Amino acid sequence: MIAILDYGVGNVSSILNMFKKIGVPAIITNEIAEVEKAEKLILPGVGSFDSGMDKLNKSGLAEAIRKHTIAEQKPLLGICLGMQMLGRKSEEGTSEGLSLIPFENKRFDFNWNKSVKVPHMGWDITENMMKDDPLLHGLDSMQRYYFVHSYHAVCDSEENVLMKCNYGYSFAASVKKGNIYGVQFHPEKSHNFGMALLENFARRI
Repeated sequence: MIAILDYGVGNVSSILNMFKKIGVPAIITNEIAEVEKAEKLILPGVGSFDSGMDKLNKSGLAEAIRKHTIAEQKPLLGICLGMQMLGRKSEEGTSEGLSLIPFENKRFDFNWNKSVKVPHMGWDITENMMKDDPLLHGLDSMQRYYFVHSYHAVCDSEENVLMKCNYGYSFAASVKKGNIYGVQFHPEKSHNFGMALLENFARRI
């Protein structure tokens, strides 16, 4: 069973509907007991970094995430803001992130090209950097996903970059460290592309 963490931020119903379509048991929860029983975790998120971390910390889920992903090695998938919170911090605010993957979030900077707008919004193409990773099983090397974001992860090491996208310049569209994954795009809004990725997370990781 997959637990979709509900701390007041994120498209939890849309994610649950995706899992229903692929026949994978999942629940929406903010209960620590349900997190303990779950086999895998989804951390969704939309909005600002500080607000997301504040709500995650107050819910008690931040501590539960650290416990179950580090000590018990449960697979975790962070989505959009949920991915950004897996890092140390963000230029968007002052809060500390979960620090589960070594990266920081930077705002897109296009002062050199005013024709490129922020936020990065809409469908865009990603490139797989770790073709043998189970999250990418059976996926073409180039995929299309739906993005809405003004900040992006800058990893300390390329070994944590799972997918890249080019919007003005190349950035990390997906990150990974062991059992912990993050995607900057919204798989729940990405039709068949997103469904295939979520099915890989559910069945292969």
